[in-house]
Amino acid sequence: MGSRRKARECALQMLFAADIAEANPAEVLRTYWAELGEADTEDATRDFATRLAAGTLANLDTLDERIRSRAEHWRIPRMAIVDRNILRLAVYEFLYESTPRTVAINEALEIARRFSTYEATQFINGILDAIKRDLDEQQPQQHIDTTEIESESETETESEESSDEHSASA
Repeated sequence: MGSRRKARECALQMLFAADIAEANPAEVLRTYWAELGEADTEDATRDFATRLAAGTLANLDTLDERIRSRAEHWRIPRMAIVDRNILRLAVYEFLYESTPRTVAINEALEIARRFSTYEATQFINGILDAIKRDLDEQQPQQHIDTTEIESESETETESEESSDEHSASA
């Protein structure tokens, strides 16, 4: 798994913990790395994960409003905790990071496949795609060469599938 995917998964775990504990976000982040985070996590991965989680938590109202605008007939509190935090994380990347939106969607879907259900993946994809279209109309992203980013994501997916196949045959 690539370091950015790992960072996103760590950020999701922090968001999940913050959502359940309803504790001070700074305390949740500190506790995550002290007690739950893997000791061998590289500094850059740890920094990116912490930035994503902290930024998401600091902008919950804005993120939830974007999600609410496209989650027809769904209230945020009624969504599964994992699903709403995957959505929040991706929308945070749409709005505040330089990650290409298509890459943020792909990463969110890969994480949803790992941590949620097939139906949730479709739900997440529909909402993120609608938000992406809204943002593309309002503020198109400059063309960013995503070849390297996408090939990293594809390589991660292929190696994960290979690892899964190897595990299944063992």
